[in-house]
Amino acid sequence: MTSHLTDGGAYPGLQLTLHDGGILEIVIRSEKTLNAVNADAHRALTRVWRDIDDTPGIRCVLIRGEGRGFSSGGDYTLIEEMAGDFTALARVWKEARDLVYNVVNCGKPIVSAIHGPCVGAGLAVALLADVSIAAKSARLLDGHVRLGVAAGDHAAIIWPLLCGLNRAKYHLLTGESVSGEEAERIGLVSLSVPDAELLDRAWTVARKLAQGSPTAIRWTKYALNNWLRQAGPIFDTSLALEFLGFTGPDVKEGLASLREKREPQFEEDAPI
Repeated sequence: MTSHLTDGGAYPGLQLTLHDGGILEIVIRSEKTLNAVNADAHRALTRVWRDIDDTPGIRCVLIRGEGRGFSSGGDYTLIEEMAGDFTALARVWKEARDLVYNVVNCGKPIVSAIHGPCVGAGLAVALLADVSIAAKSARLLDGHVRLGVAAGDHAAIIWPLLCGLNRAKYHLLTGESVSGEEAERIGLVSLSVPDAELLDRAWTVARKLAQGSPTAIRWTKYALNNWLRQAGPIFDTSLALEFLGFTGPDVKEGLASLREKREPQFEEDAPI
């Protein structure tokens, strides 16, 4: 089973390597697009957590991005497909739902090492990780409102729990980014370290978790994640409203403005 996990073609957009001590390293890779998540990578990032949970010999997971950043968010082609095709929209909604719940329900401890831009599905995994470590210069951004859809994804389920409702509302409603250093100050990430120390610190934490009692660590994680499970209805509502937004006019304008590198001209009012 472990050989299947590390098969180069099993998870498009991801590189998986099992290291000594049972640490599985996941690298998000698409350097030409700053590790943007296309349709295949989104599907892979969703299902890999269930496979990890089912695979013996994995004691901890470390996830990071290749090159200049963690992940620059959703691929524009995927967003365009969702806005114009109901079947694609329904498929990605299910994947987005499963992505969050699969990370929450994965029994193995997860460490994220965040540098550069961290947006979209990558941001969801980075913040849902059990220990999130950010480089001070990292830039965490939930860009849903800039695109013209509600901040569904992971944000409603975990941001208020991590940094408080007021700070969550500020960043999710304005779309203002958070540096790694500020993210630690407000509680959005576990730790922030100088950029040059990021990977060393992440590996140190991963080794410590891998060397601990598997039952004690996994059962502690399970109990703590009940805070997230009880917020499931909040998450489900936010995700449904986000995907409802993909059927409206604002997402088309948001996507066009991003491609044209200009300010969006959204509708003057909402129908509700």
